[in-house]
Amino acid sequence: MNDRYPFVNTPLPYPFDALEPCIDARTMELHHDRHLQAYIDNLNALLAAHPPLQNWTLERLVRGWQGLPPPLREPVRRNAGGVYNHRFYFDGLCGNCTLSETGRMAQQTAAARFGGMAEFESRIREAGLSVFGSGYAWLVLDHCRLEIVTTANQDTPLHPGIRPILNVDVWEHAYYLKHQNRRADYLADWLQVINWDRVGERMWECARRAEG
Repeated sequence: MNDRYPFVNTPLPYPFDALEPCIDARTMELHHDRHLQAYIDNLNALLAAHPPLQNWTLERLVRGWQGLPPPLREPVRRNAGGVYNHRFYFDGLCGNCTLSETGRMAQQTAAARFGGMAEFESRIREAGLSVFGSGYAWLVLDHCRLEIVTTANQDTPLHPGIRPILNVDVWEHAYYLKHQNRRADYLADWLQVINWDRVGERMWECARRAEG
């Protein structure tokens, strides 16, 4: 994936209508082609004026914004976070997927951690509903233990020992065309289009890093 300046808005790995009827095609198109594109354009404009940052990966920008000169901190935090979070969200979705063994194992792992799949779904829905205004709910590995956390705006949970596994965007632009103000309905629909194979791949990648 394109992870250094200049960033480009890589195509989704599925058609805009692949998540119908859970997430409508027009929302997916606007979300990807307008909202994500705006973060990419803003981030590229920032980095164009600061060549030393152009070799930084997207993850390094997200993790390291606090060490930047004060005028750059918030713009990089918002825009690098916007690119990272949106890419992570889109990559974690799939319409009509057939689960592989990796995906089934990921579901079983989440169910075992939270006391069943229904409890996992309830917990992550509650987290998404708890976000005041805009932000995300995340499934993360916190020192190899699955946890559910939230972040505001375009903040990320990328901290030492913590790796994101899955996220759901609860900014209104992610659901308003179809669900209007019914965030709970959107979250229920989002649960139907999780790419569990991708979740599993992220889990095993984290496990390999921990072993290394």
